[in-house]
Amino acid sequence: MAQLWGGRFTKETDKLVYNFNASISFDQKFYKQDIRGSKAHVRMLAKQGILTEEERDQILGGLDSILADVESGKLEITSEYEDIHSFVEANLIDRIGDPGKKLHTGRSRNDQVALDMKLYVRDEIEEIDAELKKLLEALQVIMENNVHTYMPGFTHLQKAQPVTLAHHVGAYFEMFRRDRSRMADIRKRMNTCPLGAGALAGTTYPLDRFYTAELLGFDGSTRNSMDSVSDRDYVIELLSAMSTVMMHLSRFCEEIILWNSNEYRFVEIDDAYSTGSSIMPQKKNPDIAELVRGKTGRVYGALTSILTTMKGIPLAYNKDMQEDKELTFDAIDTVKGCIALFTGMVSTMEFRKDVMEASAKNGFTNATDAADYLVNHGVPFRDAHGIVGRLVLTCIDKGISLDALPLEEYKEISPVFEQDIYEAISMKTCVEKRETYGAPGPKVMEQIIAENKEYLKNN
Repeated sequence: MAQLWGGRFTKETDKLVYNFNASISFDQKFYKQDIRGSKAHVRMLAKQGILTEEERDQILGGLDSILADVESGKLEITSEYEDIHSFVEANLIDRIGDPGKKLHTGRSRNDQVALDMKLYVRDEIEEIDAELKKLLEALQVIMENNVHTYMPGFTHLQKAQPVTLAHHVGAYFEMFRRDRSRMADIRKRMNTCPLGAGALAGTTYPLDRFYTAELLGFDGSTRNSMDSVSDRDYVIELLSAMSTVMMHLSRFCEEIILWNSNEYRFVEIDDAYSTGSSIMPQKKNPDIAELVRGKTGRVYGALTSILTTMKGIPLAYNKDMQEDKELTFDAIDTVKGCIALFTGMVSTMEFRKDVMEASAKNGFTNATDAADYLVNHGVPFRDAHGIVGRLVLTCIDKGISLDALPLEEYKEISPVFEQDIYEAISMKTCVEKRETYGAPGPKVMEQIIAENKEYLKNN
């Protein structure tokens, strides 16, 4: 058992205790970050005269060789080691001897693991952001191609008013754009370096923490050594932001599942993103959308877990905090996988424009526009509301849409109606008249699409 401690102990750690305490099975994900942090630390030690240049070069060469051997498969990370830190240090000493024993000068595993987690989370935020951008680009293509694709907008899952597919998808564009903004906020707020905080009270060595921070791409150093080793706010913030990403994905998946049903028939999901039934040969199931929706709870669970873990921990570092890793790693992998799969699914999905438009017409989504027609001819809105309600009842009895109701029957309910009512309640007119900023009118949508294009270009 390779450990970084033991001089004060008189007997071996119980094997069950060792296994329970060890984190190598999951923190081996940190090997790149751990080596990167160690190289920066060694460069700083040499700059400060704590190590000689020869010792620095020997240690850097040893760390580089460990990294190369791990990535080539020549060196395996095994459970022989307690954690990734002991793996790196033990292998370094094996390779270069006594200079390797000086690697840990002026630092603790507490600030080391805090650094590794920050570096890992920062790297993963950039990867999640890249996946979100790809999704936004896919949504942008759908918007550009469907400015005039009419469909019903819904409230309470009831058809409400006509919109366009570009406008509907644009709502999700806004959600995922905010998700990217949250990721950027987290990255900015967390970008301070904890290395040099020691176990909790700093160190007596003349470290240059700002130099270490600069080498590792941080904006500066953390300002309190106790907070440095016990802070996991950035993990909580990331899990919260990822939970919001998953909530947005899940909402969109729920709509796609509905749209894919026989009752809606708004979309056809590509065969590559569908599955069949083992017993019913006619089935084509939206399994990817359902799995993304299901995995949302998995990410929520990780957030609840870390919040519960952190809520009762006094300052400074406590072993409970080792629990920040496994669920966070899993949540990150889950989110990245879900975004990538969802992007592929929506990019290949076929939209049935004729079915969407017919659904909007047959769902009385133009009823509000019929009332507005009356208002524009001098009828008070409350009266107009009642008149159109009676028209809708008539259409329901006859099994037809407002577009198909004869003019004489319009006039029976209100003599104000004339032939131009049909133009006023056409899907084209209903949508095109909605030109306030943020509405589905084509001129507005073209403006929004142009703004999106500029945003994607610059971000």
